[in-house]
Amino acid sequence: MSKPLAGRVALITGASRGIGAATAIALAAQGAHLVLVARTQGGLEETDDAVRSAGSTATLLALDLREGEKLDLLAPSIFQRFGRLDILVHCAGTLGQLTPAGHIQPKDWADTIAVNLSAAWHLIRGCDPLLRQSPAGRAVFVTDSVARSPLAYWGALGASKAGMENLVRCWAAETETTALLVNLFDPGPVRSKMRGAAFPGENPASVPGPETVAHALAALCLPEESRHGALIVAGAR
Repeated sequence: MSKPLAGRVALITGASRGIGAATAIALAAQGAHLVLVARTQGGLEETDDAVRSAGSTATLLALDLREGEKLDLLAPSIFQRFGRLDILVHCAGTLGQLTPAGHIQPKDWADTIAVNLSAAWHLIRGCDPLLRQSPAGRAVFVTDSVARSPLAYWGALGASKAGMENLVRCWAAETETTALLVNLFDPGPVRSKMRGAAFPGENPASVPGPETVAHALAALCLPEESRHGALIVAGAR
């Protein structure tokens, strides 16, 4: 029996660990070929092993999302190699420094905005034409509740994710009459390196692993998905 994503190409950022890696494995099980992007080659190779175990294949690209000019070359490179792009999942993110708004340092601000907001813009401008050409283009951006519920000391992350949410919703409105579906996904508390940095005293075993939300995220990439311009919160009813 043919898998629902057989022959489809999916681009996933933040794919070396956490939600990105878990989502890559979930999409691999559905038959997609994965283009995996992250900063660390070693982490990408670990995800590649898991993708192969799930019965699919992957192309690995070590790339720092703060390098916008290189990120702009990603979509053209995918088109040159595969002639198509069907799925975009932007999982990569950075916590930044948890500090009072007036104490945020210029470099920390620039890095947080680059990864959490500007990278989304680069991906949208590069991938939009290819995703519109797909018979069932899908784009999902991972967000965080602080974008909508500000917390003291979380200003850089909250501002960058709020900006990303607005940008993604605008893109969704612009693609309303196309076959492309664009959504936001809030995984809620998930065990990750970034959460460990934010909550160093927390017992990691008390937080669900990324695999618990990966299938819900991957479901947004399937051909039968119909939601568009939505914010899906994992576990919400």
